[in-house]
Amino acid sequence: MGTSRPPLPLLASLLVLFAGCATIRAKPGFEDVEKLASTRTSARLSWNAGTPEDEAADGTVRDILARELTAESAVQVALLQNRKLQATYASLGIAQADLVQAGMLKNPVLTADVRFGLGMSGTGADIGVVQEFLSILQIPLRKRVAAAAFEATKFEVAAAVLELATRVKETFYALQGAEQMLDLRRTVVQADAVAADLAARQHAAGNITDLDFANEQALYEQARVDLAEAEVSVLTRREDLTALLGLWGRETEWKLGARLPELPGEDVKPEGLETLAVSQRLDLAAAAQQRVVVAENLGLTRFYGLIPEASTGVESQREVEGGVWSLGPSLSLPIPVFDQRQATLANYQSQLAQAQERYGALAVDIRSEVRRARLRMAAARTRASYYKRVVLPLRSKIVEQTQREYNGMLIGVFQLLQAKRDEVDAGRRYIEALTEYWVSRAELERAVGGELRVAESAPAPSEVPAAPSGGMPEHHHHGG
Repeated sequence: MGTSRPPLPLLASLLVLFAGCATIRAKPGFEDVEKLASTRTSARLSWNAGTPEDEAADGTVRDILARELTAESAVQVALLQNRKLQATYASLGIAQADLVQAGMLKNPVLTADVRFGLGMSGTGADIGVVQEFLSILQIPLRKRVAAAAFEATKFEVAAAVLELATRVKETFYALQGAEQMLDLRRTVVQADAVAADLAARQHAAGNITDLDFANEQALYEQARVDLAEAEVSVLTRREDLTALLGLWGRETEWKLGARLPELPGEDVKPEGLETLAVSQRLDLAAAAQQRVVVAENLGLTRFYGLIPEASTGVESQREVEGGVWSLGPSLSLPIPVFDQRQATLANYQSQLAQAQERYGALAVDIRSEVRRARLRMAAARTRASYYKRVVLPLRSKIVEQTQREYNGMLIGVFQLLQAKRDEVDAGRRYIEALTEYWVSRAELERAVGGELRVAESAPAPSEVPAAPSGGMPEHHHHGG
C-alpha cells in the first residue's frame, strides 16, 4: 500500500478538534474528594504539590503539635501529613491521565518502500499515510469507560481518607486508655512496694507466717511485671499513632491530650444505622461504580466487537517501468474469521457478574459490621456505666469501712490492703470498659462511613482509685 501525499488538512482539523481533550489539570478530582469527605468528617484535606497551600498545611500541623493532641486534632494531623494518604491522591492523577488518553486520536502512520527493477532500469516506490479511523468513532464510548473509572477512583480515595481518620481515632483512644492503665499500674506498684516492705518487717518480727510473707512478695513482683507490660503497651501504641500521623524526627515528641472522655450523655440510636451505612459508605459507592466501568467496557466491546479497528488513508505509487505515479485511497479492515471477540465478551460478562456479587457481598458485610460495632459499643457502655455507678462507689465504701475497722484495731493491715487492691482492680476494669467503648465507637464510625456527631461530656478528673495519700496505714501491732 502507499499514499502520494497525506490528507494533511483533514488530520490537522481533527487534531485541533480533539486538542482540548489533552488538557491535564492539577490535582484532578480532588475537589470532589473534599466534598465527599467533608460530609463525613470535620477535618480538612490537603494534597501536597509544592504550592503555598502546602506551607499553610505544614503551619497547621505545627500549631496542632504545639498543643496537647485530642482525637479530632490527631485526625487533622494525619489527613494533612500521612504520606500513604498523599500517595493515594496520585491515583486521581492516574485516572485523569487515562481519561485524557481515552479522548485522544491515534497517531497517523507513514509508510514508504522502494522497489528496484530486476532486469530493467528504474525504481518503484510506495508512499502513504494511514489513519486508524474507527477509534475516532469509539472515542465517546472509551471516554465513558474512563470517566466511570475516574469516578470510582474518587470514591476509593475518599474512602481511604475516612479509613485513615477512623484508624487514627481507634489508635488514639487505645493509647489514652493505655496511658491511664499505666498510671494505675504505677499506683499499684507503689502501694505493693510499701506492703511488701511492711510484710518483710512483720515477718522478721514473727508477726506473720512464711506463707503470708510470700504472698505479699508475689503480689509486689506481679505488680512490677504488670507495670512493665503497661509501659510497653503505651510505647507501642504511641508508635502506632505516630506512624498514622506521618510524623518523624522532633515531631514525634507530641503530647497526648487529657484522659479518656467520660461516656456521652446520650448515645447513637441503633435505628437506621444500617441504612445510613449503605447510603454513605464510600467503598460501597466505589464498588457500585466499578459495575458501571465493567458495563461500559462490555458495551464498547459489543458495539465494536467484530471490527475493533479499521484504517483509511491515501496511497501514492510509482511504477518501476516508466516512472508513472498513481494516487488513490486505501482501506484496511480486519476479517473476523478466527477472533470474533467471544472470549473478550465472556470476560467482561463474568467481570460484571463478579462486580455485582462483590457489591452485594460488601453491602451484607457492611450491615454486619454496623451491628457488631454497635453491640460492642453498647456492651462496653453498659459495663463502664455499671462500674462507675455501682462497683466503684461500692468498693470505695468498702475501703472506707475497712479503714474504720482498722483504725479501731478490729482487723489487720493486710485486710485493709486487700480492700484497697480490690478497689484499684475495679478501677482497672472501668478503664478497660471505657477504652473499649471509645474504640468500638470509632469502629462504628468506620462501619457507617462517617462521624457520629453526638455531644460528648468533658473528661472527668479521675474515676480511678489511687493509692492512699501519705503512704500506707501504720501498723497497730494487733496481728495480721
